This record gives sequence, C-alpha cells and structure tokens, in this order.
Amino acid sequence: MPENRETCFVIMPFSKTTEEHTEDYWTKHFVHFLKPLIEENTNLEAHRSEALRGDILKQIITNLVTAPIVVADLTDHNCNVYWELGIRQSFKHCTVTIAESETPIPFDLSVKARLEYYPKDHIKMQEFKKIFKQALNDCITNPTSPDSHVLETIGGRGTLFEVFRKDEARRRLEALVSQCFRNLDACKSAVKQAKVNINLRKSGPNSSEARALSSFLSLSALQLLILERYIEEDEEFYYDLQNQEAWYIWFNDLIKDWDNPLKMPVIDATLVATEEECLKKLEKTLDVASRSLETVGKLM
Repeated sequence: MPENRETCFVIMPFSKTTEEHTEDYWTKHFVHFLKPLIEENTNLEAHRSEALRGDILKQIITNLVTAPIVVADLTDHNCNVYWELGIRQSFKHCTVTIAESETPIPFDLSVKARLEYYPKDHIKMQEFKKIFKQALNDCITNPTSPDSHVLETIGGRGTLFEVFRKDEARRRLEALVSQCFRNLDACKSAVKQAKVNINLRKSGPNSSEARALSSFLSLSALQLLILERYIEEDEEFYYDLQNQEAWYIWFNDLIKDWDNPLKMPVIDATLVATEEECLKKLEKTLDVASRSLETVGKLM
C-alpha cells in the first residue's frame, strides 16, 4: 500500500438521525462500509472528523478545504452535513455526494449528481459500489473537473468572479486617471515655480525669494497596475509602464533635493528644460489609463 496516500474526507452524521440510524449505526456505516470501500483504491485513505485537541470546528473546516476528495452522505438531511458540504463546495471541486436510496434531495442540490446506495438490495448495492469507486478514481485522475456549482458560478470567464474582477479593475483605473490629472497639475506647478526662481535670480544673486514646492508625483496607482497586471495586456505594454515608472522616480528624486540652495539653480534649469518631455510622459500615462478604462467599461 502506498505510503503517501491521498485523504478522502467523509462528511456524515455523528449522532442519531432516525430510530433506525442511530449513533452506533453511523459509526459502523463508516468503519465497516465507507472506509473499506474507499480504501479499495490503494491511493486513498478515508477519514471522518473526530474530536481533537483544540477547536474541532476549525479542524473540520481545514479538512474540508484541504482534502483532495470529499464524500458527503446526505441521508436523513443532517444539518451539519449540509453545512459542511456548503463549506467544501465554496472552496474546492472533487466532492462525491451519496445518499441512501429514496432520500429526497432539496432543490438546491437536485441538479448535482449523487449516487444512491441500497442497504437492502445486494444487486443494486454492487452497482453502487462500482460507480462509487469510478467516481473516486475520476477525482484522482481529473482533479480540476468541476462539480461545484458555487465555484462554477463565481470563478472563470463569464462568471461573477469575472464581473467582480472587472469592477475592481475599473475602480483601480479610475484612481490611476485621477492620479494622472493630479500629477499633471503638480508638474505644471513645479515648472512654473522653477521659472519664477530663475527670473528672481536674474534680479539679484542673493535673492531669498526663490523657493521649492513639494510637487512629488504620485506612483501608487501606477505601481499597482504594474505589480498586479490586473488588465489583460501584453508584455510590451507593461514594459512601457515600467519605463514610465522609472521616469516618475527620476522626477521625484529631482524634486527631493529642490530645497537645497546649492542644487536649486540646477534643478530649476532642469525642470524648465525638460518641461515638454515631462508633460508628454504624464499625458502618455493618462492616455494609457483612459483607454484602458474605456476598454474595461465596454467589457462590463
């Protein structure tokens, strides 16, 4: 038997659910029926939740989220079983649902395939065992095959997840556009002040009226786009954004030393000399952000 077997976590009642299905019945149901049947596949090891040190509920949730395969027995509509199944279906596929024959299934689960077992019909029980083992094997060989309507609804293309993702991208791009306008204003103010400083020096070498503005450019929204790549563009698009980011950093490094009296004249001259280039850089970022925002808006 393989040493590193995959875990198959079984969701089922613990306590009495009917006069026939007592606590003892469920214990034997797992120990003598489900566990041996699951472990006929030598790659699997069956477990059910049990009292452990610490918070048992946290352990159950961990098992539900991390187990490669989960089997849920829906017989007798045990509320804990349905709760645990909901947790599992919110995080992972590879869940096999079973129930004793003639168990009525609620509407929300009626569209999900389930396997029925027949404790009092040997022939039908053999057929159940065959199909059940095939289902477990399919979970091993096709672990990404979808069987959770929750995940199918919120994940992937054309789903709620995509709607949420596009809405998030739209809001982030709106923030980038707003940041671009603020940066344009900051750059224009800085260049304007640099021109004032140059003219003041022409009036006298010891003029004390020349001053620096705190005109740093904001980078956060641009860097978030570069880091997370939350809109679908090619590598060249993001490479160009990285070049723009490098220029933003250069500009801020220049402004950082502006209040140094010894460096101010050089910085003033640099700001005036590169005015056209600076505005073009900022307008380019604004154009990219605006076009991206328009594209995302059309997709929503």
